[in-house]
Amino acid sequence: MNTRAAAARVIAGVIDNRGSLASLVPLYLSRIADPDRALFQDFCYGTLRWYPKIEVILKQLLSKPLKTRDSDLQGLLAVGIYQITETRIPDHAAINETVAAAAKLQKGWAKALLNGVLRNFLRQQDTLLPRLSGNSQFTTAHPQWLLEIWQRDFPSYCQQIILGNNQRPPMTLRVNRLKSCRDDFIQRLANQGVTSQPTPFSASGVTLSEPTDVKALEGFSEGCVSVQDEAAQLAACLLEPAPGDYILDACCAPGGKTCHLLELTADRADVLALDIDSGRLARVKENLERLSLSAKIRAADALETTSWWDGKLFDRILLDAPCSATGVIRRHPDIKLLRRPEDADKLAARQLAMLTALWPTLRDGGLMLYATCSTLPQENDQVIDAFVELTPEAAVLPVNANWGIATESGRQLFPQPGGNDGFYYAKLQKRPID
Repeated sequence: MNTRAAAARVIAGVIDNRGSLASLVPLYLSRIADPDRALFQDFCYGTLRWYPKIEVILKQLLSKPLKTRDSDLQGLLAVGIYQITETRIPDHAAINETVAAAAKLQKGWAKALLNGVLRNFLRQQDTLLPRLSGNSQFTTAHPQWLLEIWQRDFPSYCQQIILGNNQRPPMTLRVNRLKSCRDDFIQRLANQGVTSQPTPFSASGVTLSEPTDVKALEGFSEGCVSVQDEAAQLAACLLEPAPGDYILDACCAPGGKTCHLLELTADRADVLALDIDSGRLARVKENLERLSLSAKIRAADALETTSWWDGKLFDRILLDAPCSATGVIRRHPDIKLLRRPEDADKLAARQLAMLTALWPTLRDGGLMLYATCSTLPQENDQVIDAFVELTPEAAVLPVNANWGIATESGRQLFPQPGGNDGFYYAKLQKRPID
């Protein structure tokens, strides 16, 4: 299948809110020739990473908006602009191949339109782009509503967030300390010709200089290492698990934090891995088996405790709550298009409901770690503040760390170029009520 036509259809699906990159890319990837698959994925992810900027450009170039049924042409034009502005593909090749892809979309009639728009951009870009420098959506490649939140709540970090979001994410691994130590594994990578460095905040993390097929790395199949961003690796340590603890990992899929908890306790904690998506639990099982770890796995909605909880109180609970994922935009750039301003409030209501539902399952003195991969206070501090106000026995503990910034009720990490993703953590202890 033609790579540009396939990418255009994926982008059109996101524009029309018919799916995400995670759901749409696999539909086409198997139909792309092996040598072209990396290029196809780059067209999809790269174009959507810069789409808010590209959209502004296209509005200047099109005399009138394309019809809704032609969102695939909008996607194809976006792929063309992306190639010209962000890749090393020669301009003439980018334009010719993009125009030719119209026939693969069964829209040969649009070749003249595509050719005219893209060549017009090539001629005008030196004067057009400077004229757009006052448009914040153009200069940041982010929707205005997100910019306003960050500028209001994190004015000193807004530019850092934008920069981190617009860069390609690094590939970070978590070394299984039951089977290897970090220094030894870094040397094993070096022996394999893979350059890496230790992460600054996680004692188990290793960041590769260049992404690679993890299955090809020596030690992966034996369970010596897993793929996990450094920010996510901090969760298990913050929960302070001990051998013999009864631990709930709510919303556990794909199981990275579940496995890390077991690694830290020498596989001697009693862990219940819970997730509403039974399909994603297959990944949890695969990871546990590869790492030679054991946990109980259950498909259930964490909110409906009567359907899965047996009444035994947990010593530790990890709630990695469903969220806007605005801290991992660089890994999921379609979030820029798929999220809406009202989403954060809807998600916050569910997050508060989950905290409230799970709290009775925690023993007195037990710890709950609330985590999101969000950079929006509506889903973070504001949720914790609302929960504590409603729950007298809930005490917020400080998250003392040398990473991120302290907030009123937790600690916020922002995406770092070449480093960790954006994440939020808050630590709660259940104190007995007299």
